[in-house]
Amino acid sequence: MHKEKELIHVYFVPGMAANPTIFENIKLPKEQFEIHLLEWMLPKENESLRDYALRWSKDVKHNNAVLIGVSFGGVLAQEMSEFLDLKRLIIISSVKCRSELPRRMRYASVTGLFKLLPTSMLNYVDHFEKIAYGDFLKKKAKLYRKYLSVRDTTYIDWAIKNMVCWSREVPEAGVIHIHGDKDEVFPYRYIKSCITVKGGTHIMVVNRFRWFNKYLPEIILSGKMNKQEQKKTEEL
Repeated sequence: MHKEKELIHVYFVPGMAANPTIFENIKLPKEQFEIHLLEWMLPKENESLRDYALRWSKDVKHNNAVLIGVSFGGVLAQEMSEFLDLKRLIIISSVKCRSELPRRMRYASVTGLFKLLPTSMLNYVDHFEKIAYGDFLKKKAKLYRKYLSVRDTTYIDWAIKNMVCWSREVPEAGVIHIHGDKDEVFPYRYIKSCITVKGGTHIMVVNRFRWFNKYLPEIILSGKMNKQEQKKTEEL
C-alpha cells in the first residue's frame, strides 16, 4: 500500500459559476492520486484577480500538487500557480493568454460592453427548465440547474469582468492545455499548442468524462499524451 506522502494531490478548480460536482465523474486511480475539489469564494469589494488568486491558493495544502482548472477556473489556476509550488498545471476548455480569447470578448473588454450583460439571468435557470421544450433543451436546462449553483451577482459581475479583461499576454511556462475542437465559448481556431479532444465542447469535462478518466493520469504523470493515443479519442 502506498503511503499518503507518495500520493499525487490533484486540485480541481471549476468553471465560472459552477460547483465542484462538474468533476463528479472524474475518477483517478486511488493508489496514485488524491482528488481535492475547490469551491468558489465570494470576491471582496474591488478585489483584483491576482489578490483573489493569492487568497484562493491558500486552499492548496500540498507542495508539488497538480492544479487543474476548467474555463474561467483555468484562468484562476494560472494566476494561482504564481504562488504555488506545482508538479503540473493543467487547464481544460480555457485560454492561456489574451490572444486566445474570442474577438467578441476582446471587443467587449475595450468597449466595456460586458458591463451591460444581464448577470442576474442565472437566477432564472430554474424557470428555464420549466419552459424548455424538446429533450435536448430539457436535458441542457437540467445540467445548468445542477452545475451552475453560484448565483451571487457580485461574484458573476466580478468573474465576467476578470475573464473578459484578463491581461496576460504571454502563456504561463509549462501549462498543459486540453481543449475540444467544438468548444463554443473559446473557439478552437484561436487556441495554440493544446491536446485536442475531437468533438469536445466547452462542457466536455462533464459529458466526455470517460476521455479524462482514460488519459488524465498519463497527462499528469508525463506532462503529455501519446500521439497515437490522441488519434483514438474520437472513439470515446
